[in-house]
This record gives sequence, structure tokens and C-alpha cells, in this order.
Amino acid sequence: MAKLFVYDVYANKFLIYRDLSENDPMPYSYGNTLTLREFRGSSNAAVLWTTTAAMEAWNLTRRTYGAGIPVGYAFKRIWEGGHGTASQHYAGVAFDVGQSTTAANRRKIHAAATATGAWGYVEPLSMTPTWVHFDRRYGTPACSGTTAGYPTCRKGDRSTYVLILQDALNALGYSTGTLDGIFGSRTYTALQGAQRSFGLTADGVCGCNTWKKLTAAVVGIGRTQTVIDS
Repeated sequence: MAKLFVYDVYANKFLIYRDLSENDPMPYSYGNTLTLREFRGSSNAAVLWTTTAAMEAWNLTRRTYGAGIPVGYAFKRIWEGGHGTASQHYAGVAFDVGQSTTAANRRKIHAAATATGAWGYVEPLSMTPTWVHFDRRYGTPACSGTTAGYPTCRKGDRSTYVLILQDALNALGYSTGTLDGIFGSRTYTALQGAQRSFGLTADGVCGCNTWKKLTAAVVGIGRTQTVIDS
């Protein structure tokens, strides 16, 4: 059974689904075109997250393609790793699909994803010859000169990027007290502690340099005793 956060980017609030089984359809997904198990991919975490916008982009792509889309990888918790230090998979808004189908079908899936205009990024096929990657990233990256990376997170914010921040801090032993996607006082204090340990200004704002240090330290370290997974 799993707990799922779905961030509504339009209303700036989380919808929380508890006790979902692996064969349950993902909330907001079209019909039964995406189950929790498919979204989970290789993650073993009990708490997962995504956004309504990502689910809407999935629905549009699935309708445009007109057939089942095999999902290889979607969600991952940052301490589980498997992707880069600024991966949108950790935000629950990225999909790597089509690994088990033909190159011709992957071209069709890529064309369908591009045609929707709903994804923030559809990776060129030349970069992913054996799968198709698309993601519904949101926010302005904290590091300038790039369309990748995570946005600056401040006290009072709420988003799946705050969930990444809290998850990373907890895994490294800087307790936020909860995993709820809301940047409150405990997250602020925990972030200051991490910033001091990294030799950064402890301003409690997760900007470009803090994201770089934090993600480099936590990606793929595995489940630690201080991870919150409930």
C-alpha cells in the first residue's frame, strides 16, 4: 500500500491519497492507462508524489498516441538515485517510456508527446535511442542559464520540489519533522543546518548553490535511518 501526494499546481495545494494498491489507477490519469505500479517503476518507497499537470499531460499523450504506453521508469525518491542530480523523476513529473516496444513505436510516442504541447520537456530521440523521455517540470530553475534543475524554495512554499528538499534533508539527518511538501519552520531550520555543514550562507533559502550541494550529497545514498517514509 502507498501514500500519494498530488500537487495541484493551479490551486497551490496537495491532495493526499492513502492506502493505494499497486494496481490502482493513478489519480487524475485517464481510464486505467497508468497504474500506481507503473508510475512507481523501480522505486520501493511507501510515499510517492506527482502533480495534476503531469497527469493531464500523460492523459493528452495517451489519447494522442491511441494505444498503451509501456512505462519503464517514472517516480524515484532522490536517495534511491538512478537518475542525475537535477532529475525531474524525483519531483514525480517525469516518464521514461517505450523501452519494451519497437523503435517505430517510440518515434510515434515521441511525436504524440511533442504534439500535445503539454510537457515542459520532450527529450530528443537522439539522446534517448532506446526510450522516450518527457517531463512536466514547473517553476523557474534556481540556477540561471538552464531550463533544467529545481526552482528556488523558500519558507511558505509548497510543491513537489519542497518534497524533494525535505526528503533530501531527512535522508542526510537534518530532520524536517515531516514529509508534507510545505516549507515550514522545521524545514527552514533543517535547511540552515545543512547549509552550515556545506559551508554556505545559512539563509534558509534553497537556491542554486544549495541545491547543487544538497543533491550531490544525497542522490543514490540509499535509505538511511532518518528517512521519513510515512
